[in-house]
Amino acid sequence: MSVRLDHGKEELEEVHEINVTPFIDVILVLLIIFMIAAPLATVDISVDLPSSTAERQPRPEKPIYLTVKPDLSLSLGEGPVARDRLSALLDQVTNGDKQTRIFLRADKVVPYGELMEVMNLLRAAGFLKVALVGLEKNS
Repeated sequence: MSVRLDHGKEELEEVHEINVTPFIDVILVLLIIFMIAAPLATVDISVDLPSSTAERQPRPEKPIYLTVKPDLSLSLGEGPVARDRLSALLDQVTNGDKQTRIFLRADKVVPYGELMEVMNLLRAAGFLKVALVGLEKNS
């Protein structure tokens, strides 16, 4: 803070300095607004689901594989299966044990909606333990 000690003039001179305090306040408010709004404006990131870096889980002695082929047909183990016969065939293979883990694998070209439809078929059949199979990605 400065004090004027010159008492010779009765007129006060104009001060040609800008008061920056209100300017800094406005800039800080804008900064806070942008810090809050920036994370909300992010764009979705595309992901490649078939490969995974997840830790390998132990596999049962006789895993039950359900495969969705590129032509959207299903096969249980090595043999083809119709969608309407899937529930009965799974009951036969698992001896009626609904706690058996079903390993679901699908080709890369299979649409996500079709994969979800197969998972819904498994859930409707009572099999809630479904493991998705993917390629291991070497780090």
